[in-house]
Amino acid sequence: MRSLAQRLIAEELRASSPPDATESRAALRVCEKLRRPLSNFAGVAGFRSLLLRALALAKVEAPLLGGLKVKPDGTPEYSTEFEAQLDSKPGAQASAALVEQLLALLITFIGEALTLRVVHDVWPRAALKDPKFGGKQL
Repeated sequence: MRSLAQRLIAEELRASSPPDATESRAALRVCEKLRRPLSNFAGVAGFRSLLLRALALAKVEAPLLGGLKVKPDGTPEYSTEFEAQLDSKPGAQASAALVEQLLALLITFIGEALTLRVVHDVWPRAALKDPKFGGKQL
């Protein structure tokens, strides 16, 4: 799961404007880009619940995420303390942990094939392969 999360974050970094965006901000953009199709699929409340659960699980690995909240529409909201740490290595690791947990929950609840389809729909030009999924091309 980690390799897929890292590839999505890297894809967002490549596509970022301005080009000096950080890994943490790219990871939060991954969550935001997944919010749209998943809200259509599961509803806003369903996506929010999924992101809240991913956040709770990721906080175990990265307590820094305690400064991150989820608004009623499912968008992330963070404290000034969290924002100050976004550009640090721990901030990048914490944000990546959130993406990993979100992807893991998606696979648990909607399955591998549908998760990969959603990812492919959001990042159609990215050449994403994940060895944990048999090296399937998205």
